[in-house]
Amino acid sequence: MSANEGPKLVRHFGTLQATALNMSNMIGIGPFITIPILMSYMGGPQAMLGWLVALLIVIPDGMVWSELGAAMPGSGGSYVYLREGYGPARFGRLMSFLFIWQFIFSGPLEIASGYIGFAQYLGYLWPGMTGWQTKAVAAGVGLLNIALLYRQIRHIGRITVSLWVGTMLTTLAVVATGAFYFDHNLAFDFPPGAFNFSLGFFFGLGQASRVGVYDYLGYYDVCYIGEEVRNPGRVIPKSVIISVIAVAMIYIAINFSIIGVVPWREFVPADEHKQANFIVSIFMERIWGSGIASIFTAMVLWTAFGSVFALLLGYSRIPYAAARDGYFFRVFARLHERGQFPAVSLVVIGIISILGSFFSLGMVIDALITTRILVQFIGQIFAVELLRRNRPDMPRPYRIWFYPIPSLIALVGWIYIFATSDPSMIVFGLGTLVLGILAFLFWTWRGKKWPFAEAEEGV
Repeated sequence: MSANEGPKLVRHFGTLQATALNMSNMIGIGPFITIPILMSYMGGPQAMLGWLVALLIVIPDGMVWSELGAAMPGSGGSYVYLREGYGPARFGRLMSFLFIWQFIFSGPLEIASGYIGFAQYLGYLWPGMTGWQTKAVAAGVGLLNIALLYRQIRHIGRITVSLWVGTMLTTLAVVATGAFYFDHNLAFDFPPGAFNFSLGFFFGLGQASRVGVYDYLGYYDVCYIGEEVRNPGRVIPKSVIISVIAVAMIYIAINFSIIGVVPWREFVPADEHKQANFIVSIFMERIWGSGIASIFTAMVLWTAFGSVFALLLGYSRIPYAAARDGYFFRVFARLHERGQFPAVSLVVIGIISILGSFFSLGMVIDALITTRILVQFIGQIFAVELLRRNRPDMPRPYRIWFYPIPSLIALVGWIYIFATSDPSMIVFGLGTLVLGILAFLFWTWRGKKWPFAEAEEGV
């Protein structure tokens, strides 16, 4: 029996579970640990413009994901969209391969950033924690994550909602506290020349925007498990759009809550202030004392775990989908006999994520964003146009509003984020792309597939 004829995944995710999955991923540890890094790039609260630029990118990009996800609700997300958009027999084969290739780098790095953030916040409760102990904690969280996800999807839906509830309670506590103790003199304490436009401002804003994009990542996570979503034509677009809007409002409230209580000069630049690793704990301590701050830190840890849980759930389906369709190693197509989940893919992605947690948070964020932009985000924007042109009769339960304006806005935004990255990260992103092309040529040459053989008829 072939992989395509084997057991099918079960559709158990509705709008609530799908939105919870996205938001748990988006909020996670991101806004709690990246505020000091973001403000360090521009030297003050003017760096909040980075979150605004990121929002102006992810909203139209979310429309791109929604149209593709609603039209093609299969496991794998971008893998499916790129394959079908560029044609599965020719360039679609190349683009889907490149996505899987780069995903092996970027996907686990995103999960690893959550493990790193979890371990750093634990430093508030464990002041004497050494560097190696921090790495051991991150690895331990990774192993626990694999263990919890090693089960059937219907049980995971309930776990996802419970983690999401913890996430919302944590963010509500920050916002409510900040609302009562907000000091506008602290929040708007801009340094001299904060808004003087220059080349440095242009690149600093790009760096801050890259961190903002990282914080928003996950608005599309439900697309990776499209085959397990009920009524995907409605649920996927609704969950993506609701997640982006809701989290954007939450981020604005969290950001102003923190810098309205804790002077930004106390944690900027981030690499010179230890408290930057757990700034929200310091925020709560400043108001309520260390006891309440410790309890709140535990809530942040819960939120961080909810994020990496959602990420590993979604990302484990990508190599599975590619292997099932003959675009990746066959072993990844195996489903667990009783639980009907992609066990091999889950374990492999989980282990690589643990290895990624041994690098610094800043390096991990920069590497995963620059690696992902070229093939996945920009590639999907062109895939929408190609599908509309080549397959106009394809059912599209959702269509991008005011097309093609949102696609063009997202395209310009992604180019800006990539072009203002550190040169070493640009080289890393381009280097993985070149290596991927070489790997594709070797793989197709050995298998005598396109471009070393004629495309299959009817594909």
